[in-house]
Amino acid sequence: MELSPQERTQLCQAAKKAAQLAYAPYSKFRVGAAVLGKNKIYEGTNVENASYGLCLCAERSALAYAISQGEREFRAIAVACIDAKDPNNIQLMMPCGACRQWIAELAPNAEIIICGTDHQSFSLEDLLPMAFRLE
Repeated sequence: MELSPQERTQLCQAAKKAAQLAYAPYSKFRVGAAVLGKNKIYEGTNVENASYGLCLCAERSALAYAISQGEREFRAIAVACIDAKDPNNIQLMMPCGACRQWIAELAPNAEIIICGTDHQSFSLEDLLPMAFRLE
């Protein structure tokens, strides 16, 4: 189902709100994500760790929260990088490879919205062509 402009706005507002709660003492790069399930928005934020490999991205945080609440249908994911130094450089705000793989597994049909950019909407195929899948 196509998202309405109001839903896109609500998702970006929720993602920006979540970014304010980030734990990012090392990178100082706060990210928030908002996942739209069947009827509810689930928020997540990045949580860093001194052992960088143990950091948790906002997109995975939001998806894990939604899954833990029983959600299994995802319409959209919004990502807000409130500390991006160059908001015109969309590459600085895209989901990382691990998050793209999570999206491929859990929300393959979700619209992916990068808040605050001109070209703010993507499909999984745009971001991760030929994604790994176990069939």
